[in-house]
Amino acid sequence: MKRIACIGDNCVDCYDETGECYPGGNPVNVSVYLQRLGIPSSYIGAVGNDENGQMIIDSLREKNVDVSHVKVLEGMTAVTHVRRVNGDRVFGEDDPGVTAQLLLTEEDAAFIGEHDLAVTGLWGYTEPFLPLLKSRGIPIAYDASNHLDLPQCGEGIKCADYLFFSDDAAGNDQLREQMQRIVAMGPKVVVAMRGSRGSLALEAGRFESFGILECPVVDTMGAGDSYIAGFLAAHLDGADLKECMKKGSENAVVTIGYKGAWYW
Repeated sequence: MKRIACIGDNCVDCYDETGECYPGGNPVNVSVYLQRLGIPSSYIGAVGNDENGQMIIDSLREKNVDVSHVKVLEGMTAVTHVRRVNGDRVFGEDDPGVTAQLLLTEEDAAFIGEHDLAVTGLWGYTEPFLPLLKSRGIPIAYDASNHLDLPQCGEGIKCADYLFFSDDAAGNDQLREQMQRIVAMGPKVVVAMRGSRGSLALEAGRFESFGILECPVVDTMGAGDSYIAGFLAAHLDGADLKECMKKGSENAVVTIGYKGAWYW
């Protein structure tokens, strides 16, 4: 069975209207969504030595995510303030806490190398470590969010085998041209997640598009991360591109049906 390592940021999402707080962060979410699909996963990241850090560790353990390489550092766990507007999440202020202090040791790199894929993203401060993982032949999936233009994304794109990003505004021709430029930088698979416009993927010179699956929307927090988990699980299992996009969308449907990123 495939095994996936998720590396980088974590946070506690605090909903200002209700006072509800949930664990989250791109690689944290992906690790949990993979477990939901029956794919063993590990999370590697830095949390603070506070109640929020312990909540993240305990919550991941409850979902059977391997947390043996989570680092507990002196300081505050990252917090993101969120509001819900018609089911959509709107981000407010955030405090990254100790997230940026993550350092991967030789032991961490060896542990990650025991997995079939490493998943990370823009806000994880992992870009300095990616060339090392790449040099060891570890496939990498990188989520650039909607900030492909940020300098740190360059290293992520160059090292990635799978590149995910969000864009619900660009026209189809413009988006396809952009994805072709990204492939030229190194990734084998590029996926644009387009919200209500579905998704567009490029692999081996072939584009595929997939629409949305109609469903009730409670909270869109984690929708993109669950799409990534579903897509990657299917791709590692040998599914064709269209089926991978379908599996990603199906996984996202589950997530947006409840409050918070992954309290199912």
